[in-house]
Amino acid sequence: MQGQRRKQRKTELIDRVIEQLMNMKGSLAETAPIGIIDMKNWEWPQGVALFALYQYYKETGREELLNYLYGWFDSHIESGDIPAKNVNTMCPLLTLSYLYEETGKEAYGALCQEWAEYAMHEMPRAGEGALQHIVSGEENAGQIWDDTLYMTVLFLTRMSVIRKDDSFLQESVHQFLVHLKYLTDPVTGLFFHGWTFLGRHHFAGALWGRGNSWYTAGLVDYLDMAPVQEGVKRHLLASLLTQVEKLAELQGEDGMWHTLLTDADSYKETSATAAFAYGILKAVRKGYLDEGFAAAGWKAYDAVCAQIDEEGIVQNVSYGTGMGASLQYYKDIPICPMPYGQSMALLMLVEALKHDGQYRGGER
Repeated sequence: MQGQRRKQRKTELIDRVIEQLMNMKGSLAETAPIGIIDMKNWEWPQGVALFALYQYYKETGREELLNYLYGWFDSHIESGDIPAKNVNTMCPLLTLSYLYEETGKEAYGALCQEWAEYAMHEMPRAGEGALQHIVSGEENAGQIWDDTLYMTVLFLTRMSVIRKDDSFLQESVHQFLVHLKYLTDPVTGLFFHGWTFLGRHHFAGALWGRGNSWYTAGLVDYLDMAPVQEGVKRHLLASLLTQVEKLAELQGEDGMWHTLLTDADSYKETSATAAFAYGILKAVRKGYLDEGFAAAGWKAYDAVCAQIDEEGIVQNVSYGTGMGASLQYYKDIPICPMPYGQSMALLMLVEALKHDGQYRGGER
């Protein structure tokens, strides 16, 4: 009976988070070329949000979620309101690939095919075949960022499954390996935000929280999608283990992580904390990480839940963050509700539903 009440409270919290996500609109003067707050727009934050909603639909079978996703894509396709192709605008295609499998709808499949071909054969490369982090308004010549793996490479992986084309899978493997090669900090095991092949440096050397969390949250889903070779899987999970060991060391007493992970003077940030919680808890459930790391995941879970207000808005989320030339740049990024704050909290809450009976912290 007590377990049922806990599950009901969790479901009610999820419903509030989803309601705010679906109706999210701009809450500050945006600097991004395409608005990244309003859910009507097509950009990477909306893409992250759509994927979280689809994941919850698969968990619950709730038709209203599926109808929202159909409506979102149909309105863009029918109106022609689809932006230019780049790393970030590709993020919504991850969810569209699943909807294409659900429906077989020709318009969905054609769009997925067109964008996948662009990513494979036309998207600029920065060096060693690494995808250049080209985004709306910026070419970022010679640059790779840790965001790319989540925003574009997960979609390429899905297309390898849909097309039954191993070349797409091998491209995804290459992208993971080359990004790890240049973005891993060998001292901490964390990831730098970016690397430039032109200047051959890590910009400000930022060990940025949300950038790191794209790997933690993205890898556990990548391994669900991709039948990668055992040696590759071991390498990717070894990087995850090293990262999470350092994250557990840096986690605050309140369960949060700073936006610059090793800088206690930077503010604590909720979207990264939620993504870390999701990735860690799922990795433990899947057997990728030892059970002992669950404590850090649940501590982060409690911290994120404390940041969700009565209306379901996830607080203390940082706005979209470009490549910083100084560490102060990251500290000055404004805080406001964002689609990826809502969606990472949603993924975390849904993952928590799969762990009933295993929690050893506060009340869920």
